[in-house]
Amino acid sequence: MAEKEKNKNFEKNFEETRKIQLENIEMSSSSIAENTRERFQCISIIGQVEGHYFLPEGQKATKYEQIIPLLVSIEESDDVDGVLIILNTMGGDVEAGLALAEMIASMTKPTVSLVLGGGHSIGVPLATAAKHSFIVPSATMTIHPVRISGMVIGVPQSFRYMSEMQKRIIDFICAHSKANAEQIRELMMRPDQIATDCGSIIEGYEAVEYGIIDEVGGLDKALAYLRSLCQKSEKTTII
Repeated sequence: MAEKEKNKNFEKNFEETRKIQLENIEMSSSSIAENTRERFQCISIIGQVEGHYFLPEGQKATKYEQIIPLLVSIEESDDVDGVLIILNTMGGDVEAGLALAEMIASMTKPTVSLVLGGGHSIGVPLATAAKHSFIVPSATMTIHPVRISGMVIGVPQSFRYMSEMQKRIIDFICAHSKANAEQIRELMMRPDQIATDCGSIIEGYEAVEYGIIDEVGGLDKALAYLRSLCQKSEKTTII
């Protein structure tokens, strides 16, 4: 009888824990991947990066106000060895995306990014923010000039703001990858690839050739590299 009660309590606790884990994944787009050797935090950046305003209903979004405190807690946690950032994003709010990218870049924890599907627009600096980046061969990245939605006042200050924001994005990408600033600008301004727009759509191998992404690879390579970063970090700490 006692054994049955024990099993019943175990099943109940397991279900409650599972429910909390699923709720955390739904709320923060993150989960823990662990084994006997290490414990990784997996964060997914999907849909659009939502900034100061709510996106229309029905659109998938990554809320930056949820990811920022999560990154802080990961940085301060002794239980997390490394962070895997998975991207399949169409872009979104420029300031929010750049804020997330700066947070990821300034972490001392080992970080690896993996672009699946797409890492478009502000997804480009988010992908380069990690200490090492991967992209699958079938994924694409869209590089285009900065856009402003809503009312735009036709004065020099408006155009200067857009130009300076674009420069900050290019500087960030180049500072955290092997990409060349002039080449990024050229890709941004190409008029022949995107209908009714300017910019470039590059595939996985092209992203590596341009120096934006470090390697072509999938989940296996991303986890293996993150594991190697964690091992290096442990050796440095011991020394």
